[in-house]
Amino acid sequence: MGSMGYYSSPGPEQPRVKAIVANGKSFALNGKGMSYRFHVDERTGDLMSDHFGGLVTEDPAIPGTTPPNGWSTTSHLRREFPELGKGDFRNPAVFLKHHEGFTVSHFKYQSYEVIDGKPEFSDLPATFGEADEVKTLIVRMYDSHSHVQADLIYSVFVEHDAIVRRVVLTNKSENPVTVEKMASLSIDLPYAEYDMVGLRGEWTRERSQFRRKVEYGMQSFGSNTGYSSHFYNPFLGITSSTTTESHGDAWGFSLVYTGSFLAEVEKSPHGLVRASIGMNKYQLSWPLQPGETLASPECVAVYSASGMGGMSRNYHRLYRQNLIKSKIVNQTRPALLNSWEGLYFDFDGEKVEKLATTAAGLGLKLFVLDDGWFGHKYPRINDKAGLGDWVANPAKFPKGLKPTVDKITQLPVAKSGEKMQFGIWIEPEMVNRNSELYANHPDWVMSAGMHDRSEARNQLVLNLALHEVQKSVIDSISSLLESADISYVKWDHNRAIHESATPQTYHSYILGMYKVFDALTSRFPNILWEGCAAGGGRFDPGVLQYFPQIWASDNMDGIERINIHFGTSVVYPLSSISAHVGAAPSHATKRTQSIEFRAHVAMMGGSFGFELDPDQLEEAERKKIPGLIALAERINPIVITGDLWRLRLPEQSSHPAAIVVSPDGSQAVLFAFQMLSTTMHEIPVLKLQGLEAGARYRLDGEKVFSGATLMNGGIQIPFDGDYESRVIFLERL
Repeated sequence: MGSMGYYSSPGPEQPRVKAIVANGKSFALNGKGMSYRFHVDERTGDLMSDHFGGLVTEDPAIPGTTPPNGWSTTSHLRREFPELGKGDFRNPAVFLKHHEGFTVSHFKYQSYEVIDGKPEFSDLPATFGEADEVKTLIVRMYDSHSHVQADLIYSVFVEHDAIVRRVVLTNKSENPVTVEKMASLSIDLPYAEYDMVGLRGEWTRERSQFRRKVEYGMQSFGSNTGYSSHFYNPFLGITSSTTTESHGDAWGFSLVYTGSFLAEVEKSPHGLVRASIGMNKYQLSWPLQPGETLASPECVAVYSASGMGGMSRNYHRLYRQNLIKSKIVNQTRPALLNSWEGLYFDFDGEKVEKLATTAAGLGLKLFVLDDGWFGHKYPRINDKAGLGDWVANPAKFPKGLKPTVDKITQLPVAKSGEKMQFGIWIEPEMVNRNSELYANHPDWVMSAGMHDRSEARNQLVLNLALHEVQKSVIDSISSLLESADISYVKWDHNRAIHESATPQTYHSYILGMYKVFDALTSRFPNILWEGCAAGGGRFDPGVLQYFPQIWASDNMDGIERINIHFGTSVVYPLSSISAHVGAAPSHATKRTQSIEFRAHVAMMGGSFGFELDPDQLEEAERKKIPGLIALAERINPIVITGDLWRLRLPEQSSHPAAIVVSPDGSQAVLFAFQMLSTTMHEIPVLKLQGLEAGARYRLDGEKVFSGATLMNGGIQIPFDGDYESRVIFLERL
């Protein structure tokens, strides 16, 4: 019997088990509190799912499935890698069109291999880890009729109760095969009452959590935009019907991919539930020539018996430690001022230097010059020209960017002893018709034959599937970053793909995009890279591999941002959220809250800053900025590395709240909000979580309580009106 690595469970009542146990007939992958088990049907060679849930030491003591007594032959079975055909009439995980025209496949178990660590795939982002963090099981399936091999690659991250799976198809025949569908993971869950969870949205209202009952039939969501998109996030959650934030079974399936995706949940007439996630089958049709291989993106599957909150914390720790490659991932971030909503396109070098000087005087440490700084022959004075030409506009910067950058990076930051840092906005995957790049290379744009090239925000999409386009982007951005002392880059992306020459071009584009990301982030490892896509349109694990933070939304209204931050945190760590204090009234909603409220919401993100012109503020409001910066700098280390408990959700309460606890448990910060006040009515009791019951905690340097009192008795936080907030520090004594 093969096995890999021991670990000890934290509780004395838990058995000591191996991370991977395999013998060619049955397979088990075990975490601290989770097991994933399946076996080979010796009669058919099929893989059968046995268990994905709490820790078990053997196949569960269940008698088996109801035998077929109707049309189906395998639709009553829990299958690990369901293909199209052979009597399983449910949603397939893999769908191949063969050279002869038929679409039936029949994969059978062939062999297995267990290895320390995790194999690398250079083309796609992926989780990583040392041999003592992750173990890998490779199960080889083979269709002897079509001569196609499928490697099912499972990696278990013991500490995070996470199974990472991808599929690698190899065409070993003498004829081409077309891959029409390949889910990264498909799981059959036993009969029970389940809910499905997802994150939906649009521009300015990204990632609101939705939850609905899993009914008989098919339910799905995804993206056809070419990217992960604002509409739905590449995450699928399944919970027991009674699961809450802190109790009950919760399964998460997060796709490490930035392209179009599809998440599907099917409840069969027999009551089994099949959940799958992978690349969008309508934008694939991948031709696999003899000898060629296609790897799916990874799916990170997480289980928790501690509700949605436990599932989220597993994701947060795993993504910080084993997904984000940037060395900045666990470092605090400088408080910044972004120029966009303060200046928009109306600026020159003198205005930029004035705004940066004001920012430095208030204590901000990073100045970011947003859109409108570039374009020579076609200057970027609005959004109709210049994209693709990454050189300074000579009308705004006659001697280029460097003299302005040099002046800004010599500015002393108030009360810090530091110099101001400089950052810049770019959108390298896009081009305007009014640009030198488009004039020279109109063939570099994504298009579909003679169909019109659709514009959005007056721009077109460069085809990053082309090597010459990848090289052009890498060279032009490298030249920019080498031309001046730039320490931060905001990489934006403001439209979807409307036309593509072929379905497979969508995936080829994403592979090319990852090559560009990898080349630039490897070449400039000291730069703080931030992802952006018309706000939060590409907030996904694929982007996080290269960029440690992502702009969550163009909406800086505090009310909307609370919902966005809570929803985003279902999968993604707070450290990855970039959040700013915008002007009031909000440019997105025209709604007003106090600067303290807006700032407290923004401090929940790993990257905190302002996006306004401080000189346009009332003097009383402006004077509050240094104190808010100091508060943010105190909070930031806890937010960057701490564990999050969502105490009350904004969709369920007018008093949303969350607590973040430092890794060693010595500090915590509580964020509490009131949306709308109610006259002559009690304030609800807020029970904290994540503390040590037997420890004692000082609240805001004053009163001391035990963890048990704070978690079981709770606290009451008085508020006086609408849109109020409190930030409370807890220190373990």
